[in-house]
Amino acid sequence: MATTGETQPAKHQEVGHKSLLQSDALYQYILETSVYPREPESMKELREVTAKHPWNLMTTSADEGQFLNLLLKLINAKNTMEIGVYTGYSLLSTALALPEDGKILALDINRENYEIGLPIIEKAGVAHKIDFREGPALPLLDQMVGDVKFHGSFDFIFVDADKDNYLNYHKRLIDLVKIGGVIGYDNTLWNGSLVAPADAPLRKYVRYYRDFVLELNKALAADPRVEICQLPVGDGITLCRRIS
Repeated sequence: MATTGETQPAKHQEVGHKSLLQSDALYQYILETSVYPREPESMKELREVTAKHPWNLMTTSADEGQFLNLLLKLINAKNTMEIGVYTGYSLLSTALALPEDGKILALDINRENYEIGLPIIEKAGVAHKIDFREGPALPLLDQMVGDVKFHGSFDFIFVDADKDNYLNYHKRLIDLVKIGGVIGYDNTLWNGSLVAPADAPLRKYVRYYRDFVLELNKALAADPRVEICQLPVGDGITLCRRIS
């Protein structure tokens, strides 16, 4: 509790906010100046619906959604995959960026959450691009890796799911993304906890997954099959461009 008469800085208004910026005011400036004015109406509607969900912290932030949308256009992505969908904010961002005949294989263990956003996705006219599969991703990925027709078939893959399986996903996805294609791993700066002291007061789930994220980052940095760029967008996103 504040004990002085100093005015406390206004908190950001972004639900699911995971920005690593030191200043909430600066983050709000980014949202109000560059993100919200360009946010498609359907994404705004889905963001506002998701804000009412008790797990809204799981959603992709609006600035990261904008980043993904532009990235997909820059690389001319057409065939994509998303592991971890939640209510579909990043999925909608992807679908809007893809051409009319673009495809997204969307994997999540919870169809109920996906169906929160589905009416909005349908209203946006992009539901036909999405092939949603309910269930754990690894068994399906193993099937795909075992079938050579899927090798190198994806232009872009976005992973925002169980952090303890990120390395297991990478071992499979590297065969499925094409050479020159991109894999994006979300939450790779993990609430800024990666450089926190060992005795720092962290939420239980943050502490649990912290070591898995550290292990992933170390492995990606040493993987000669990819070029990487780790960006402090949202909660950190690492882009891996397959080169061999």
